[in-house]
Amino acid sequence: MNTPKTVLVLCTGNSCRSQMAEVILNHDLAGRVRALSAGTRPQPKVADGAIEALKRAGLPTDGLYPKDVEAVMNESIDLVVTVCDNARETCPIFPKPAPRIHLPFHDPHGEPLESFITVRDDIRARLIPAVREALGW
Repeated sequence: MNTPKTVLVLCTGNSCRSQMAEVILNHDLAGRVRALSAGTRPQPKVADGAIEALKRAGLPTDGLYPKDVEAVMNESIDLVVTVCDNARETCPIFPKPAPRIHLPFHDPHGEPLESFITVRDDIRARLIPAVREALGW
């Protein structure tokens, strides 16, 4: 078995989109990818709507919390995915160069649960194929 590729999903607040992307990648590409998420300016907690949207899809939510990008700076990252324009513009330089892709998603923060569910489904539909392609699968 090959070592899973480490994918960092980077957003501004690390409270909605990047958290959902981390969980979806770890679930849908289990064994092939080890997904992490972080924010350039992390929020105090993961949005309730993001947690509920993940739970409604039967995905795990234990242990999710916003992390600053500095917390993952020393990870050996194989791919960086920015999911908002601000994160793309402020994405730091990592010690080991890693390829980057930008795949923006709507920010559902402060919106009804249905918006989080729509974004969750959009992440699953577009991010999984994009990561597969970027990693050459």
